[in-house]
Amino acid sequence: MEAVALSSLSARLAIPIRISTYFTRSFVKPLFIPFNFRTIKASKSPDSSSAVVDVETKHDSLLDGREVINRTNILACPVCYNPLSTKPNPTRSVEQERGSSLNCNICKKSYFGNGTHIDLTVIGGAKEYGETMPASTEIFRTPLVSFLYERGWRQGFSIWGGFPGPEKEFELAKEYLKPVLGGNIIDASCGSGMFSRLFAKSGLFSLVVALDYSENMLKQCYEFIQQDNNFPKENLILVRADISRLPFTSGSVDAVNAGAALHCWSSPSTAVAEISRVLRPGGVFVATTFILDGPFTAFPLLKHIRQNIGKFSGSHVFIAERELEELCNSCGLEGFTCTRNRRFVMLSARKPS
Repeated sequence: MEAVALSSLSARLAIPIRISTYFTRSFVKPLFIPFNFRTIKASKSPDSSSAVVDVETKHDSLLDGREVINRTNILACPVCYNPLSTKPNPTRSVEQERGSSLNCNICKKSYFGNGTHIDLTVIGGAKEYGETMPASTEIFRTPLVSFLYERGWRQGFSIWGGFPGPEKEFELAKEYLKPVLGGNIIDASCGSGMFSRLFAKSGLFSLVVALDYSENMLKQCYEFIQQDNNFPKENLILVRADISRLPFTSGSVDAVNAGAALHCWSSPSTAVAEISRVLRPGGVFVATTFILDGPFTAFPLLKHIRQNIGKFSGSHVFIAERELEELCNSCGLEGFTCTRNRRFVMLSARKPS
């Protein structure tokens, strides 16, 4: 019998049963199991039939030099969204940004790199004042969870959630991202950078931003990059930021990816609205999450239970595809489409052109 967690927090945090056996088996590479994907296209999306096609676009010819510069200088003050002053440089890199200093000419605030990433949270650099986030966010700031995330934790989603594994998920996402190849992409709530690194290695984007609120997740991402002698460090930067206060100028981002994160956001509508704000016209949003539908919708009290779980954990349980479509539409996105496999769902929507 398939094991399903009723809490989205426990869904992301749960470690599979018989962990001692599974952990050693999945420490080196993800676990893959047979999948039966089906793609659901919203009736409102007349062009959504093109969502799943072979990616053959020559990304290296999509943007000229000026466009590349514009797409890499997108960082903004998280307080006022004013562009941060920095020298124009079309070749941002992990090493360059981690020791950088960016300034806001409006707020007169400065933001600094700390050795592995640049901190662009509102209270970044504060010595006395701090804030505690919901449990679904704070748990991923711990060193232990950050260390385990790619070492057995994330692979467990395949067993009981139907997640196909990073490589397959990357291929699925790439289909949805075809219209914006060559532009920039934000890997939101990137964790230890599993997909950020795949995006960077693919060479399909002019800039990849690995973004997370967890300092320790970003440190893990940096360590993985350093361990790969052939990793392309140009045009990849690591940024600490709040998903509800994205440090990018409005209409400057070509794509946002959020892998296994939507259910952990304390307010998905606030986060998706922010994503909609930073996306340029025609920009694409892709996300994966868990969904509890089918027999689970027969429980009359499920929505009430979900609300109480959300209040306690700061996370969200989705129980219908329609919910996800309405979430995107209410935040100004259109062309909703999704792909399902058991509890796994990958959705895509775009900013109107």
